[in-house]
Amino acid sequence: MQVKISASASTAWHEYAIRFLFGGVITAIAGIIARQFGPGIGGLFLAFPAIFPASVTLVEKHEKEKKEKAGFPAGSRGRKAAAVEAAGTVLGTIGLMAFALSVWRLLPSHPAWLVLAVSTLAWLVLSALLWVVRKRI
Repeated sequence: MQVKISASASTAWHEYAIRFLFGGVITAIAGIIARQFGPGIGGLFLAFPAIFPASVTLVEKHEKEKKEKAGFPAGSRGRKAAAVEAAGTVLGTIGLMAFALSVWRLLPSHPAWLVLAVSTLAWLVLSALLWVVRKRI
């Protein structure tokens, strides 16, 4: 697994604004749905990957620009990079299901801080494990 901190420097401020705006709108809509239909239904909508659509389009755009700037035809590089982003999102979402399941099962009988810590660890471990397994297949 590789993390490139320097990649954030190549992202323009308005691209971050788009991500935050989209995420905020989705969260507000989930809140309205929760108020109207209850927290169980609202939670389903809150699980929507709020910034994924904006992120994946920006990843594709950046990869195309990087290839063109280097003097190579962009080809399918942007789509392939977006596909890797999507794969990571799927694996993280499976980890998020482990988080939600552990909160649901543990919260009634354990302190909230402990449930949050255990659930976060479950999400992190499962997501990373799935990523490693995916890389080896």
